[in-house]
Amino acid sequence: MGWYRTRTAFIGLKRLATLPEEDKQACIDAYKFFQRMQAGEKTETADETKAVADYYKVLNNMLSVFDLEKLYIPPLLNESEGLYGNQLLCERAVLEEMALSDPEESHLLDMGCGRGRISHHFATLTGGQVSGYNIDPNQVENAIDWAAECAMSDRLHFKVGDHHEPLAYESETFDGCFSFQAVWPFFKKEELGAHASEMYRVLKPGSRYACSEYLLTPFFDWENDEHVALHRLFLPTLAATQSMYPADVCAALKEAGFEILVSAPSKSEAWPLCEQKRDLILMGRRFIRGLEAVGIAPAWVEESIDLLQKGGQAWTEAERAKIADLNWRIVAEKH
Repeated sequence: MGWYRTRTAFIGLKRLATLPEEDKQACIDAYKFFQRMQAGEKTETADETKAVADYYKVLNNMLSVFDLEKLYIPPLLNESEGLYGNQLLCERAVLEEMALSDPEESHLLDMGCGRGRISHHFATLTGGQVSGYNIDPNQVENAIDWAAECAMSDRLHFKVGDHHEPLAYESETFDGCFSFQAVWPFFKKEELGAHASEMYRVLKPGSRYACSEYLLTPFFDWENDEHVALHRLFLPTLAATQSMYPADVCAALKEAGFEILVSAPSKSEAWPLCEQKRDLILMGRRFIRGLEAVGIAPAWVEESIDLLQKGGQAWTEAERAKIADLNWRIVAEKH
């Protein structure tokens, strides 16, 4: 893992340094767009989706430098493990919740698959197939390359797709579906039902959807100025466009036909790992400044890191106050 992380960080830096000017500007514009959303500007779903794709195209490379290639912070399930070890524990727990009857013959759907590293982990654990779906062509390309490098192209399949549209799969294709901080933060409340129905459609009868997703807790109060102020700071950092309550998501899943088996807070908090990454990023900023001085890294990279840190601190305060949860657990079964 040491060599892999070093190589991944180097590739991330190289890509940041060579990004086309239009991609860099699109990323900056996307972040400003998220900020305007939090200030109350009314926006259209198509514009939100474009902003997410533009932002993630740059963000996935930036965060890969800081060992956040999977683009999610797991709960701290084992204090002796770091971020990566706790990601593996969280992923295994979600896989277990799907209760696969025949893992080696299973075909799973990874909604918001990113670079496909979680898909790879699930395929390795089950011996079966995993299909990944993501809006960012840059990440999907990386996932396809990784599958080939691991000699698993026959079991790992990735597509570019917008999950606001009908999913590009036949009905009753999958034995299970999962997501990690990748689905519900991108839908308006009135859009939840359509996506829940699509997940229901592509799953086989008896199959389950299981997730570890960012949601507000029932303690979040939109009338509380402190809650709203923290929300305005942390949501753009999550590259999310919306914040739902668990009850909203579960209602949509039920209406689609699912039975809700679990809807519960994370088994542990994520903020201790968030703070570990914050400290790593603080150290990394010194390195970034050195790269800027010799013209290898553009100045906007440090500016973006500064925004991520401020938003990350707001997230820590929100999670410690138990008004938001990065890893709310939902398990729903199709009958």
